[in-house]
Parts: sequence; structure tokens; C-alpha cells
Amino acid sequence: MFPGKESELPPSPDERRNMRRFDMRLPAAVKVVGITSDDLITETQNVSARGVFFYLDRRLPEGSSIEVTLTFPPHVTLTEAVRVRFTARVVRVENPLPPARIGVAALIEEYEFLHSNPAPEFLSDLQNDLSESN
Repeated sequence: MFPGKESELPPSPDERRNMRRFDMRLPAAVKVVGITSDDLITETQNVSARGVFFYLDRRLPEGSSIEVTLTFPPHVTLTEAVRVRFTARVVRVENPLPPARIGVAALIEEYEFLHSNPAPEFLSDLQNDLSESN
């Protein structure tokens, strides 16, 4: 799915993942749905088409619904940077070692691509195209 280094962890007997994971350190903002409006700033450790793993400085209850926003850089997308926001469900919380780093694994349920403000030229071209077609 994403160019990058694939995670090389050997599968454990109770391994439930079925998508390839890629080691990707991407800045991310995590929001716990219904609990706080503050973003928790973190960095992803690995990402797959269906999930994400990152560390936080606080525990999240398993089953929590979260919203994660991150940007895939040009060297990953092979085009321009792409911002993505997705909702996910926390499926695993690892015991903290060290105590300030609590591992969180989340299953991605929905995602959307976020668009930055289009360039003014694009808007004027679009407006011209629309007026010519009417």
C-alpha cells in the first residue's frame, strides 16, 4: 500500500493482523471521540491499510472511538502531500514501558482525504468552465 520499510516483527501465535504493516513515523493528531476536544499529538510507529499503531502519554480504553489526522508526505504518496483523517477503534493498549509511552493499536473504520484551500487560479478556472458549460 505505502512505499516504505515493512515491519519485520515475527507473527505471534495470536496474531490477528492480515494486512502488511509499514514502519512509518508520521506526525499525527489523535482526538478521543466524546471525551475530549483536545488533540493528543503523537507520531505513528506503523501503518497499514486497516490499522495504525502509536504511543501516547495516557491510556485509552479499549473500544474507544478515536479520530486521527495525519499527512502522508510526497515521498510516500509519490505525488504531493496528502492529509487524511480517519475514525478508528482502539483494539489494543500495551502496558507502558517506559511509563510515559503507552502503545495504542487501532483498527481504521472510515477515512476521508482532507483538501487544503485550492489555489485562486484553480477556482477561477473552475468558475470559467462552469459558466461556459451553462
